[in-house]
Amino acid sequence: MASIKKRENGQWRARYRDEGGREHSRHFTRKVDAQRWLDETTASVVTGQYVDPKAGRVTVREYAEQWRTSQVHREGTVVQVEGILRRHVYPVLGDRPISSVLPSDVQSFVKRLSTVPRAGSRRPLSPATVGVAHRVLSAIFKSAVADRRLASSPCVGTRLPKVEKRKVEPITTEQVRALVEAMPERYRGLVLLTVGTGMRQGEVFGLTLDRVDFLRRSLTVDRQLVGISGRVPYFGPPKTAASVRVIPLPTVVVDGLAAHLAAFPAVDLIFTNEAGDMIRRSNFGTMWRRVTKSVELDGLHFHDLRHYYASLLIRHGESVKTVQARLGHANAAETLDTYSHLWPDSDDRTREAVDLVLTGFLADSLRTSDVAER
Repeated sequence: MASIKKRENGQWRARYRDEGGREHSRHFTRKVDAQRWLDETTASVVTGQYVDPKAGRVTVREYAEQWRTSQVHREGTVVQVEGILRRHVYPVLGDRPISSVLPSDVQSFVKRLSTVPRAGSRRPLSPATVGVAHRVLSAIFKSAVADRRLASSPCVGTRLPKVEKRKVEPITTEQVRALVEAMPERYRGLVLLTVGTGMRQGEVFGLTLDRVDFLRRSLTVDRQLVGISGRVPYFGPPKTAASVRVIPLPTVVVDGLAAHLAAFPAVDLIFTNEAGDMIRRSNFGTMWRRVTKSVELDGLHFHDLRHYYASLLIRHGESVKTVQARLGHANAAETLDTYSHLWPDSDDRTREAVDLVLTGFLADSLRTSDVAER
C-alpha cells in the first residue's frame, strides 16, 4: 500500500509498506518526485530487486564476519581470508555501513593497497595480492546483494593494478650452495630438501617423520602446515587435489635429512624452530631475508627454490607430464605456462631432422643435374 500526502509545511510525504509490513516514508518538495520514488520502489518489488533501506545499516565488519564464518573454505583459505580482512579491509572500511560504500571508495581502497607501504614494510602490496584482497571484498558485497541488503555491488568496475607475470629465471647451483652454507645449521636441511623435491613452503614446514620412507627413498605430500592452535600445529590439504603426490628422494636429500635428524632429533615435525615448535612463516621470513641479502640474493623468494628444482628436471630431459607430477600442478598447461621457456628450443632439432632426411637426396639430385648439363 502506497500513498502521497501534502503536509502543512508544503512538502509531499510519500510512504509505503514493505513485504514485512514495515512502513517507509520520504519527503519531497515536488509531488512529481514523490510519485517517481514510489513508482521506482513498486517496480523493484515487482521485479524482485527491492532492498529494505534499513538493511544496509550493518557495518562492513559485522556483515563480513557473518559471511566469513559461514563459508566452506579450505584451511589455508580460511587463514588467508581472515588475514586480508583483519589487516587490510577492516582498518579502512570496517566501521562503515555497507550501504554507504561507493564504487569510488572501493577504487580508493585498491589504490591505497597498491601505493601505500604496508605496516612493517617499505613496499605496498603486490598487484597479485591486491587482486586477492579485492576478490574477497567483492565476494562479500556480492553476498550482500544476494541477501537484499544492497541493490548493487560497489566492487563492480573497479580497476585493478596490472599483474606483470615474472619470467622464471632459476638461480644457479653455485648460488644454491652459497645459500645453504649461509643458512643457520637448523635450516640447511630444509633448504636442501626444497631444492631437491620442489615442495611448497607449507608442505616443507608440515613434513612429519611418518611421511618419509627412507627405505624406498620417497616421501608423501598429502597435507601442509596451516597454523597453530596454542602450541599444537594443525594441518590442511595441499593447494589442489593434484598436489597430493609421492616424490622420489635423491641420495643427497636422503643424506641431508639423515644428517638433520641426527643433529635435531624429531618426534613429529621434521623441521622446527629453536624452541622446538612449528616454524612460523613470519619469523622464518625475517631470517630468510637476512640470509639471502648476506649472499647477494636480496629479493629471492622461498618459492624460487621450487623453480630451481623444476629447472633441474627440465635440463635433464624430463617430460612435461613428469615435471607436472613432481610439482603437483593441476594440469600440464600450468607447467608449460610457467616453465615453457626453459625447455630446449626446437629449432636445432628441426634443422637436424630435415638435414637427416634430405641432405643425401638433394646432394644426389644436384650431382645428377650437373652431369646432365655437361
